[in-house]
Parts: sequence; C-alpha cells; structure tokens
Amino acid sequence: MEEFESLKLKLRDFADERDWDQFHSPKNLSMALIAEVGELIEHFQWLTEEQSKSLDAKKLKEVSEELADIQIYLIRIADKLGINLLEAANNKIELNRIKYPADKVKGSSKKYSEYE
Repeated sequence: MEEFESLKLKLRDFADERDWDQFHSPKNLSMALIAEVGELIEHFQWLTEEQSKSLDAKKLKEVSEELADIQIYLIRIADKLGINLLEAANNKIELNRIKYPADKVKGSSKKYSEYE
C-alpha cells in the first residue's frame, strides 16, 4: 500500500513540475488511457493465442512499458477523483465473487447473465 501511495504522489509531483495538471482532467486522462490500451493491443493483434503467451525479450519490454503507461493513467484518474484504486479493486473482486460463484461458472467463459 505504501508503494502505491508513493507512486501516486510521484506521479502527482511529476505532473505538477511540468504544469501538466491543467491538462489532467478525468476526461483527458481517460482518453489518454484508451490510447495506451490501443497501443498495448497492437502488440498482440496478429498473434495466435500461443504466441501471445511467449513474447521475446524485446516485445515483452515494449508490452511492459505499455502496461506501465496504462497503470500511470489509471492512478492519475483515481487520484483526480479521490478514488482509492486498491480499495476499489478489492471491492470489485468481492462483487465479482458474488456475480460469478465458482461452483456455477468454473471452466465457463459465459457472462453472469447467461447462466442465471
């Protein structure tokens, strides 16, 4: 938790030092986030399922950098909105535990509304 809070503050300082906070509205950060997700997808676009699981070192580094960009934007959006991202993720896991009980969905990729 301390590392996550430290990263959030480091990102806040990084933006402040560059006077970028004026551009970091939740709307703008969300749009930047989706652009980064698109860049991540490009790395997997034409790969088979198996190929996507065994990336070479260069490709893995590139994917790592895209994931970092995505995490940075997620943290910045949550910070701007006062959302505790770790708490939100833990709450969502609990909601999904209810939506997708293991005894009903094990081994299935169906959406929760398809098996009720």
